[in-house]
Amino acid sequence: MTASSVSPSLGRSLGTALTVSDPDRVERDERLVRRRFWQKLRANLHRVPFLEELLAAYFCATDPATPYRAKAILLAALAYFVLPVDAVPDWLLIAGFTDDAAVLAAAVQTVRTNLTPGHWLRAKQTLRAEKGSEEMESTA
Repeated sequence: MTASSVSPSLGRSLGTALTVSDPDRVERDERLVRRRFWQKLRANLHRVPFLEELLAAYFCATDPATPYRAKAILLAALAYFVLPVDAVPDWLLIAGFTDDAAVLAAAVQTVRTNLTPGHWLRAKQTLRAEKGSEEMESTA
C-alpha cells in the first residue's frame, strides 16, 4: 500500500480503519493499476493464490458506483500488487506474494460492504476465462 494514499486511522478497533489523505496519490494509483494490472495478473496466474479476491477488488475499485474512500483503499492495495518493488519480492517461491495477500486482505476487509455480488461474479467469470485462454495457448 502506498503510505501517502491511505493511512491508519487511530481509535478504531484492530487498526483496520483507513482514511484517504491524498487525492493526487489516489489518481496516480488508479493510472498505475489500470496500466499494469492485467499484465501482472496474466504473468502470475498460477503463482497467486488470491486471484479471485484480487479481481473482485479490481472490479470494485474501477466501478463508478463504488464510494471514493473504498476505491482509494482498494487502488492503494492493487498498486502495491503491481509495483515491482515489494517488501517481499514476488519472484520468491512460496513467500513471494504473501505481503501482497496481506495488504489485499486488509483492504478487502476494510471495504467488504462495497464489494458487491456482481464484483465477485465478474471476478469468477474473468478468472475462468483467463485460465481457459492460458490453457488453450499452452496446448496450441
